[in-house]
Amino acid sequence: MTDIVTFGEAMAALRAARPLRLGGDATLSIAGAEANVAIGLARLGHAARWTGVVGADELGALVLRTLRAERVDVDTAETDPVAPTGMVVFESRVAHVTRVTYLRTGSAGSRLSPRHVDDAFADAPRMLHVTGITPALGPGPRTAVQYAVGLARKAGVQVCLDVNHRARLWTREEAAAVLRPLMSAVDLLVASEDELPLAAPPGATSYHDRVRALHDLGVSEVIVKRGADGACVHSGTRSVDRPARPVPVLDTVGAGDAFTAGYLSGRLDGLGIEDCLNRAVTTAAFAVASHGDWEGLPTRADLALLDAPPGSAVR
Repeated sequence: MTDIVTFGEAMAALRAARPLRLGGDATLSIAGAEANVAIGLARLGHAARWTGVVGADELGALVLRTLRAERVDVDTAETDPVAPTGMVVFESRVAHVTRVTYLRTGSAGSRLSPRHVDDAFADAPRMLHVTGITPALGPGPRTAVQYAVGLARKAGVQVCLDVNHRARLWTREEAAAVLRPLMSAVDLLVASEDELPLAAPPGATSYHDRVRALHDLGVSEVIVKRGADGACVHSGTRSVDRPARPVPVLDTVGAGDAFTAGYLSGRLDGLGIEDCLNRAVTTAAFAVASHGDWEGLPTRADLALLDAPPGSAVR
């Protein structure tokens, strides 16, 4: 049985250590919030399926090959014969500041539609994971996310939504208009504190009012990411806080997706919210301690490594 299905755009990722205009070496990989979460869950031993559209080009082949190599099910992914695979470029600028440029207008990923959802739900998964990135890509992806959430609700499949607001894709007002109507069908909401207003009803004006209003709509767990300050979970009856795991920070890109993968892994394992949150801050720590969106994500056997004393050699 498939543990989790996720939809979205996966792109080629070009990483440069200095501005592209200066030339020099760059590394090529893949990126995409939903693909990152799928890889994170697959590494932790879960059956994850990613559905999306890539171009009939070498970059699309790279996306599918990488996901297959990470044991992510891509059988319902589609290759578009015309539209190209999108790309994201990461440039290191100042110390730990990275400039991100998207080359995704008219990409194959923007051609995601409800029919791809039907294919992915051929056998009902235990959980559906979507983000606020996909509906920002255009009418087709927006409808696909709305349809997927409705389909999951009818099938009794748990729904996780990560707000993941991208200001370059749409405004906060546009995001709120699309995301708020989904809340009555969402079980787990993942957001940063400044993203909560995009999901909560407009009448809720304080942090606690927004959390309470989301619970009233049926969201069972509101999971708030606080970056270097850790995270917390509000379950309706109680709240649990966890600090971030102390590790050397190399790259913060992808940390939120790693966090989400860890939390969902705990939920799929039937853990309580404390243990889910512990796993989430642990997987996030692995992400920030390594370069790349997903390359440093842990396997299940790796999870205990952060408990070893600094300088340890695991033999």
